[in-house]
Amino acid sequence: MATTAANGIKLYFDSFGNSADPSLLLVSGLGAQCLVYEDEFCEELAASGRQVIRYDNRDVGLSTHFHESAVDPMAALLALSSGGEIPATYTVSDMARDGIALLDSLGIDQADIFGASMGGMICQTMAIEHPERTRSLTSLMSTTGEADVGTPDPTTLAALLSVMVPQEDRESRIAGAVHVSKTIGTARLFDTARATERATLAVDRCYDPTGTARQLVAIFASGSRAEGLATLSVPTVVMHGDQDPLVNVSGGYRTAELVPEAEFTLLEGMGHDMPRDYWGQIMAGISRSTLRGSN
Repeated sequence: MATTAANGIKLYFDSFGNSADPSLLLVSGLGAQCLVYEDEFCEELAASGRQVIRYDNRDVGLSTHFHESAVDPMAALLALSSGGEIPATYTVSDMARDGIALLDSLGIDQADIFGASMGGMICQTMAIEHPERTRSLTSLMSTTGEADVGTPDPTTLAALLSVMVPQEDRESRIAGAVHVSKTIGTARLFDTARATERATLAVDRCYDPTGTARQLVAIFASGSRAEGLATLSVPTVVMHGDQDPLVNVSGGYRTAELVPEAEFTLLEGMGHDMPRDYWGQIMAGISRSTLRGSN
């Protein structure tokens, strides 16, 4: 467990496995701390001969938070729908540079990169803007930034926006996180006790709903990656659940359509989460991507 100066901010990170092995960088999604990639998940990946690195994005967890900057996600959403200007504290490109700067601080020239949801958007941006640092790309339950694909179910979006309203007491904070997990997750596998345990861990480690709001506005302000995705020569695997209510599976299909020679895997029955029942399929996708990247 450590922090490092990267891209002008502080980033928290930790790693699993041998530093002499090829590096796999795990990038988290909207409002998600690095612990969303559970220890056991990281240990299994490391056991296959990788140095696995996870980190807190800016504005979550133990990395730098931009508390002085206020944003209005509802106003940003309206501006997005009307084509207006979206004032943002930073963009997805800034978050991609954070990950690259973390690799710099660790002396890593090139890494395989994996990201889920917003983490997939960040990884796509890394591959587009820093291709020389990207050995392979694995994008899970993410999208291209185009307005007509990957759109959320309205009820799901409302639930997500609700957790960006600060709650005063710990119980309400945990309950709000569990509600969102249930709303976006794989319904048939949802475990209230486990979701409460994970939410408690996250809330007690760091609670900053306005940081999540700044990340969401960054997504809105960053626009489409379609043109850049179409130019990629990085080995790419795209995975997406067909029951995803937050990022519609059309976002995954479109990502794979745009990236030359990308492989697409449909995760049948999966929502917008990473249940243990799907770890094997997700790890297999990462392995296919990294194997192609090593050739």
